[in-house]
Amino acid sequence: MSKIILIGVNHAGTACANTILANGNNSLTAFDSNSNISFLGCGMALWIGGIVKDPNMLFYSNEKLLEEKGAKIHMETPVTNIDFNNKIVYAQDKNGKKYEEKYDKLILSTGSLPVLPDIPGKDLENVQQVKLYQDAKEVIEKLNDDSINKITVVGAGYIGVELAEAFKIKGKDVTLIDLLDTTLGGYYDKEFSTLMNDNLIQHNINLKLGECIKELKGENGKVTSVVTDKGVYDSDMVILCIGFKPNTELGKDNIELFKNGAYKVNKHQETSIKDVYAIGDCATIYDNSIDDYNYIALASNAVRSGIVGANNAMGINIESVGVQGSNGINIYGLGLFSTGITVEKAQKLGIDVLYTDFEDLQKPEFMDKNNEKVKIRIVYRKDNRQIIGAQLASKQDISLLVHTFSLAIQEKVTIDKLALTDLFFLPHFNKPYNYVTMAALNAK
Repeated sequence: MSKIILIGVNHAGTACANTILANGNNSLTAFDSNSNISFLGCGMALWIGGIVKDPNMLFYSNEKLLEEKGAKIHMETPVTNIDFNNKIVYAQDKNGKKYEEKYDKLILSTGSLPVLPDIPGKDLENVQQVKLYQDAKEVIEKLNDDSINKITVVGAGYIGVELAEAFKIKGKDVTLIDLLDTTLGGYYDKEFSTLMNDNLIQHNINLKLGECIKELKGENGKVTSVVTDKGVYDSDMVILCIGFKPNTELGKDNIELFKNGAYKVNKHQETSIKDVYAIGDCATIYDNSIDDYNYIALASNAVRSGIVGANNAMGINIESVGVQGSNGINIYGLGLFSTGITVEKAQKLGIDVLYTDFEDLQKPEFMDKNNEKVKIRIVYRKDNRQIIGAQLASKQDISLLVHTFSLAIQEKVTIDKLALTDLFFLPHFNKPYNYVTMAALNAK
């Protein structure tokens, strides 16, 4: 029996813990600096927007459940140091009690931290972050204050866009600012992200792209405006969601790191130190779309890496099959979905690609109810024609199609093979020559 210590019990850590506990042949001790386990941050905007009424529904595990399965859990007990040579973890809880625990195998699941640039005024009251359950709870409580009407969201990635919609649903005057010249940068080529830009503007969100934040101004200790290089925006509350970075303070001087500071791991989730594993947002993951290790912080990736890391820590040899970074968003009924890499990202990486676009109604024209246009782009390598990316947009729910493209990238399917792949037809769902087939045929 091995003694396994787990540091961090959110998505990756919870998946890891459940995998170890289901095996039953090892002891598990876990430390976490937070007061709760398994908060679904992806539901934060739904909670803020009032769609999710009970925040308890945003949790799928807790300390009691894991302890009932046999784990020893120490909440609000940050790890202060790790002696990798002697395999000892040091921690201290909120009451000052100190822990010194030996391990056979160590799993780091320390997650990520918000990127907080040194903007003058960032410490003013009502300048908020949105990472933890506590962050969302504080924002919701402040929204009950009638004086908070103008909200500025800084950062137009997935979280920023979702929050902009949530605050607008609550009847607030919303400004969304980003340094890039489009929303959702990195996930989509501009032909797709522009659809989201237009969608936000149509729903009266004040979209300010290509602007750099210079200062947050305030009066009596409270924020009153956001100053960019192009304008000044009155603000009763400012949400900073510029991005996240891996939380690798523990062991950063001992473990080999990726270019962005994440723990470098192999396909077993093992770090450069034997018997030390890293999972979730603090670690790299193998990216099939570029055939190399990458940093892709998604809850789905965290869960998979947690399962792989747990098995290998238990001595069960499992390799990650890699990921494609599959993702999606739905704002005011417009769904955007992607997997793999975009044309723009391929060009930055020096990968020579081609792409094929197609746009059509999802169903035959005689299906005049709930029949919306679908826009698709498939990105493939020029040399071997293997698919390495896909993007979709529609007001119809086509989200499950992303899984098809994710598997195609993983299994190195060519665009030519996709053109002849057996895709079923039923007028309720698609056309005989549907948009996937037509996009692939056009690539010929």
